[in-house]
Amino acid sequence: MLQRAGHQKGAARDTLIELLSREHCALTALEIEERLRHDRDGTRPVARASVYRVLELLQEHGLVSRLDLGDGITRYEVIDPAGEHHHHMLCDQCGRLVPFHDPALERSISRLATRLGFDTTDHEVTLRGSCTNCR
Repeated sequence: MLQRAGHQKGAARDTLIELLSREHCALTALEIEERLRHDRDGTRPVARASVYRVLELLQEHGLVSRLDLGDGITRYEVIDPAGEHHHHMLCDQCGRLVPFHDPALERSISRLATRLGFDTTDHEVTLRGSCTNCR
């Protein structure tokens, strides 16, 4: 998609895309930078500015979503082309982010939208509280 849009191929972008494709939940830009540093095995690290540039480009093209969960930390997550998604539980004490998928919740959201006459195109659910480690 990026090549069709006229963007040149780049090692940093390819490495970042590969990393995100293996992830099951959202990461901060700093977490991405740290994981890339460990994944590169002594090769030239990906600069922080490159991480932010690539994330912005991927977001502009609808390949990643930017999650602002109200804790002041921006996270990024791959958008599944098939529309599959999950929601999040966020620990207010330690910041742990736990993904979850609940088909009954999805049905409830759909029924609510229908009942209110609203055509939803997207939704996010974030449950906040304390994880088992912080309780």
